[in-house]
Amino acid sequence: MDSAAAKALSERIFAPVEIVEGRLDAGALILCDHASNALPEEYGDLGLPKSAFQRHIAYDIGAAWLTRRLAKRLGAPALLTTFSRLLIDPNRGHDDPTLVMRYSDGAIVPGNGRVDEDEIERRKRRYWRPYRERIRETIAAMMATGETPAILSIHSFTPIWRGKKRPWKLGVLWDADPRLPEVLLKAFAQGLSLKPGEIGDNEPYDGALAGDTIDDVATALHLANALIEVRQDLIATRESAEGWADRLAEVAAPLVARADLRAPRDFGSRIIDGLRAR
Repeated sequence: MDSAAAKALSERIFAPVEIVEGRLDAGALILCDHASNALPEEYGDLGLPKSAFQRHIAYDIGAAWLTRRLAKRLGAPALLTTFSRLLIDPNRGHDDPTLVMRYSDGAIVPGNGRVDEDEIERRKRRYWRPYRERIRETIAAMMATGETPAILSIHSFTPIWRGKKRPWKLGVLWDADPRLPEVLLKAFAQGLSLKPGEIGDNEPYDGALAGDTIDDVATALHLANALIEVRQDLIATRESAEGWADRLAEVAAPLVARADLRAPRDFGSRIIDGLRAR
């Protein structure tokens, strides 16, 4: 098999999106942008040691386990990436300078050092765009049932950043629509018995990031949404991640069932038109 045929085979084998089936009328679509630390075979290890792929620079530790379990508990569909953010970051805008990282949290990424625009476009076409397109297709299918979905994006964050310990166990991030985040913050604080300071409102990050997944597929379509961040050390094993998913599901289920919390802020034909135009 020549190199071109081998690359074509690799592209077919390495599907960029993992799909967890669920009810299209479940009222929620669960996303996991940084689910995997895997790379397509042709990219090798990008010149990094194996230990780098066990760090946050490669993926969100525990997020995939939490996402799959949460989707099961809510009976909702979920979409997860299958590639490491070291290849290309699916939670960045198409023109974001950090879309392909050459340096990440103290680690130089040799395999990205000489990446040119053609290679970045190639990675977009093969990995970044299929994920975004699959999300929009799933939203359209869910809306066709007459039940508008809320978008829940699952991430995890490091316990320490730049030498400083992070106090939060959980964060709810949001951008333009506070309806769902506001009630989730209150419900999580009470239902998970979190102490003051252990749950972050737009912490440890600000949820307003132009071009990120939520901005592109939720905010732009006026769909209710929230990004949920859980501290990595709390979900570092499958058992602990699924335990947190069960706790989150108990609190979130009655909220995503509320039509007033997941109705588009400006419901109308332009939402469907927006899906068709993309």
